[in-house]
Amino acid sequence: MANMANIIAFCCLVLIYCIVVSQALNIISRAGWGARAPKWASNNLAVNPPSHVAIHHGDSPSCYNKAACTSRVKSYQDWHMDGNGWNDIGYNFVVGEDGNVYEGQGWGKHGAHSVPLNRRSIGICVIGTFNNAAPNAAAQKAVKELIAFGVKNGKIQKNYKLVGHRQADSTDCPGNAFYNLIKGWPQWSASI
Repeated sequence: MANMANIIAFCCLVLIYCIVVSQALNIISRAGWGARAPKWASNNLAVNPPSHVAIHHGDSPSCYNKAACTSRVKSYQDWHMDGNGWNDIGYNFVVGEDGNVYEGQGWGKHGAHSVPLNRRSIGICVIGTFNNAAPNAAAQKAVKELIAFGVKNGKIQKNYKLVGHRQADSTDCPGNAFYNLIKGWPQWSASI
């Protein structure tokens, strides 16, 4: 009987571990989503770790699985490089409603997502258009976990300011619904 109880306890622990691991932050590397090589090397942030986290939306259709989100991230990179003439994708990270985080410029790099903040922020874009509805729970969780990971690992200042792109530029980004949501998140700041 004791042996059976031990086996059941072990199986429960394995199940709990699998659930926790499956719900952990998943950052897909540039190689993992098939990023193009940058035209030239990105500069490091002038303020590193950055003092700000700038939230964006892609102003595009949403995606709900890795294949569709990978395609959307590639389209952002193509637009930024070919349409705008930038060296690479402008965001530091892109988040899909599949719950995955896709590495853009990555940690410590000068992005091209919000001119007044590029040198001192991490730009996080959620794939989709969020004027009428906020991103789903999986995307919100991934954004929050990415920020928490950055703070815990010294990639973002502990006293960072969370802002929406519209606070720095003349745009409706990250969409009305998403902007109203992030105003309730910890460390949102009315000023940049």
